[in-house]
Amino acid sequence: MNLPNTVTLIRFTLIPIYLAVFFSDLPYRMQWAFGVLLLAGITDVIDGYLARRHSQVTQLGIMLDPLADKLMMLAVFLSLLISQRISIPAAVAIFLRDLGMIVASAFFHFRGKLTVPANIMGKLTTVLYYFALFLLMFDHPIGEKFLWGVIIFSFVTSLVYLIQFNLINERSM
Repeated sequence: MNLPNTVTLIRFTLIPIYLAVFFSDLPYRMQWAFGVLLLAGITDVIDGYLARRHSQVTQLGIMLDPLADKLMMLAVFLSLLISQRISIPAAVAIFLRDLGMIVASAFFHFRGKLTVPANIMGKLTTVLYYFALFLLMFDHPIGEKFLWGVIIFSFVTSLVYLIQFNLINERSM
């Protein structure tokens, strides 16, 4: 366990905090909930920076980092679905893609396969999702249309990851 992985673990603890704030009766709860979400995003940037800067990239970190991201996003989209800020088809598309990525990553990790670290497309997908979440949480009229564009882009990104996964594991044999 190193500092970047510890920061990643902090991101896991932000998931129930986000949900508690989102479903609370707090004044300005959407602003607070979005703030917790942004804090999770900042910890994502920090742990990646620390891991690369101090040569502390580990297979555990490569697996935990996207898992923390996916679980946070699943929690956020579930809260948006429950509060009727996104449609069921959008939620299903997001859940299927992210759940598939989580299950595949864990399956291959525990089978001793190399995992693919985040790339620029994955990072861009995350930024676009954050922007879509901002639009949705604050009831912007183009929120759901923008979200669908991000969903399509995220499936393309997943396809790129699968190609990279195959390439990296073919070379290691």
